Amino acid sequence: MTSSTIKNPSGERLDIAYHPGSRRDTLVILGHGLTGNKDRPLLVGLAQGLSERGWPCMRVSFSGNGDSEGSFEDVSITKGIEDLKAILSTVPDYVRVAYVGHSMGSAIGVMTAAKDLRINLLVSLAGMTRTADFVEREFGGLIPGESVMWDEPDHPLSESFVADLKTIGDVLPAAATVTQPWLLIHGSADDLVPAQDGQDAHAAAVCRKQWLEIEGAGHMFEEVGSPQLVEAVDGWLEAHFGGK
Repeated sequence: MTSSTIKNPSGERLDIAYHPGSRRDTLVILGHGLTGNKDRPLLVGLAQGLSERGWPCMRVSFSGNGDSEGSFEDVSITKGIEDLKAILSTVPDYVRVAYVGHSMGSAIGVMTAAKDLRINLLVSLAGMTRTADFVEREFGGLIPGESVMWDEPDHPLSESFVADLKTIGDVLPAAATVTQPWLLIHGSADDLVPAQDGQDAHAAAVCRKQWLEIEGAGHMFEEVGSPQLVEAVDGWLEAHFGGK
């Protein structure tokens, strides 16, 4: 499987990186957050660590990000869901899929998993839950269509992005219908997506679930590094997939 073989419904090629593992009936898909891409150190470190433990991993840049085709101005949760479904369509039926999403990538995963059982296991890292609140908190004083996100010229704040996150409002209704085992990890010092977001999603979920709050960790978990996350995610995978 190569990145050139995976295109979203808009015909845009999605850039991926694959980490082989010994467990041939599983695949861990890792999705990034807003303004990120598949090469963020958080995703690279986690994928490498899980791969070393036998879990095949695929890091993906959603359309409009990184080396994937598409425009950043079209980035949204809704379009990310379309990207993820396109990726799932390339996975053989016998392969069990775990999706690990960071920040907005978590919201994409939750809303997809709530309706798509091709995702068998779910992990949220600093998961964005209250999407409308996020837009207002981070970009409320800016003008969509004219401003950029966080003073980054390559990341324009589009009207469609703002409208999408406001229309969604929050992912709590989706969280309440997730049936897959779900691990939620958040840093207590996250200043971009408050830990309360993760706590609210955990409270809404009725599936088999686990909440892990890492003391002192920020949004990108730099304070604790990859090993602690690898340990937690590997344990969740072992508990629900198991076997080699």
